Amino acid sequence: MLVLGLETSCDETGVALYDTQRGLLSHALFSQVDLHVEYGGVVPELASRDHVRKTLPLVEQVLKEAGCVAADIDGVAYTAGPGLAGALLVGATLARALAWGWRVPVLGVHHMEGHLLAPMLEEDPPQFPFVALLVSGGHTQLVRVEGIGRYRLLGESLDDAAGEAFDKVAKMLGLPYPGGPHIARMAQLGAAGRFDFPRPMVNRPGLDFSFSGLKTHTLNTIADCRREGELSEQDRCDIARAFEEAVVATLVIKCRRALRQENLKTLVIAGGVSANTNLRSALQAAVVKEGARVFYPAPMFCTDNGAMIAYAGAQRLQAGQVDDAEARVRPRWPMEELPPLPVQGIGAEVA
Repeated sequence: MLVLGLETSCDETGVALYDTQRGLLSHALFSQVDLHVEYGGVVPELASRDHVRKTLPLVEQVLKEAGCVAADIDGVAYTAGPGLAGALLVGATLARALAWGWRVPVLGVHHMEGHLLAPMLEEDPPQFPFVALLVSGGHTQLVRVEGIGRYRLLGESLDDAAGEAFDKVAKMLGLPYPGGPHIARMAQLGAAGRFDFPRPMVNRPGLDFSFSGLKTHTLNTIADCRREGELSEQDRCDIARAFEEAVVATLVIKCRRALRQENLKTLVIAGGVSANTNLRSALQAAVVKEGARVFYPAPMFCTDNGAMIAYAGAQRLQAGQVDDAEARVRPRWPMEELPPLPVQGIGAEVA
């Protein structure tokens, strides 16, 4: 089954073609970072308008690169939520129009399920069941995954997501949007041990997260430095390092705790923050101590992309799930509400 996937949930336009027999055939991504950087964050109206301009040309591009034509398409998948309502509607409207014109089924896909399943695009995919850490600008969640659509939330952020905290701390340090990559680069130049930031909620039972206190601690540290004089470049690098180390350590501690609690030996990490190299290396070292393995998407599939939507959509379309005639998007959409598949994807068993 050849599925076209469209991702337009926020500030990146992603399109891909996934074949259930041959794998990923082509993909293309346009980032709106340059459009939003001057505002210090995503402007929803501008994001929606840019998706209108970019999505159809990207569809034409991936078809050409894959050597396919419209008649080859067996189904269309699009991100139906969570995300920005206007941006979601662009993808939903185009996907349904294409499906209607091509006389093929169409299905709205959950954005975070796409991220969760992105490691399945790799040559060595994880096997069910596993613990998944979904960590991005809008979400920080630990989930037990028994199969596609079989999810149990173990813990989540009670306030800011980790990626959101990175962006806000970057703004405190005078860094441009998006903040995560800039903080990571500055952290490499920071001095180890100058600042010791707290690891929030690690001494409490459970698997929930909270990054608001860490954000406040960072703000207070910046203020303390400024009371001693101008905030120097080295100050900024040292603060960036301490902040990143605190976030990474917190995520690692909670992941190890989740593996032990669920008695599992496989960890999946996905979402934009999963591209952080320090987080990857720290988790790799940590799971070895648990006798476990950790799986990631390729860096290009950590951020929002069409490939993950095409893959997730293909699994559900192949199982017979399709949208009805009414177009729907869900800016807020708990992943636990998704129906399970009777037959799972790669490496799974019949339910």
